[in-house]
Amino acid sequence: MTKTVDINADMGESFGPWVMGRDADLLQVISSANIACGFHAGDPDVMAATMKLAVENGVGIGAHPGFGDIQGFGRRRMQMSQSELANSVRYQVGAAQAMARAAGGQVRHLKLHGAMANMASEDEAMAQACYEAALSVAPEIIIMVLAATAQERAVKAIGCAFAGEIFADRAYNDDATLVDRSLPGAVIHDAESAGPRIAQMVEEGAIITESGKRIATRIDTVCCHGDTAEAVDLAKSVRASLEAAGIRIAAFG
Repeated sequence: MTKTVDINADMGESFGPWVMGRDADLLQVISSANIACGFHAGDPDVMAATMKLAVENGVGIGAHPGFGDIQGFGRRRMQMSQSELANSVRYQVGAAQAMARAAGGQVRHLKLHGAMANMASEDEAMAQACYEAALSVAPEIIIMVLAATAQERAVKAIGCAFAGEIFADRAYNDDATLVDRSLPGAVIHDAESAGPRIAQMVEEGAIITESGKRIATRIDTVCCHGDTAEAVDLAKSVRASLEAAGIRIAAFG
């Protein structure tokens, strides 16, 4: 049976006249887009334009909520009560739903951004609060989780639909969390090596950490971040390597 995997990217992260990423080019390579909801990045006009492009390219639309920290791009850890966190996620998912509907599409999945995602990958209760909040607004939404972390344990406890995600451009710790961006080698910039590395992980059904450890996990989708200079080349390398290995690229469902 042919393996199938999704390729996703975070996008819609420009703000006013300030441009982040090559969204239009990426949308021709990927099968799912995680679109910023205006808190860590993006604005209503950027959301509308990105949603429209996603619909035109037949790419699955996801809400990409993060902390309300545009200056820090949502990558600074914030302390919030579970109630505040839940309402922040609800608000952002609602905005994404409205903009997607106006563009002729619909929000199919949810993926947490930045520090919110990293904290939820370590804290199952926090992850569950975020996911239950999203499900209270969109009961059929598919939750994209950092595979083999507290995020995955949270969705399994809830019993909702989920997709397990690995990263093409990030290094892994031995507990399946991402190496902190402040550390050397945390972000992978070499497109030529990224593609074969990911194809190997998908074929083995395992995350390969910096130390070489294998963590067996379900892999439904591969993330190629859209905010690096080599994002499009990296996504193309990942897609080419997966297809060369006989793996079909398609949005998860």
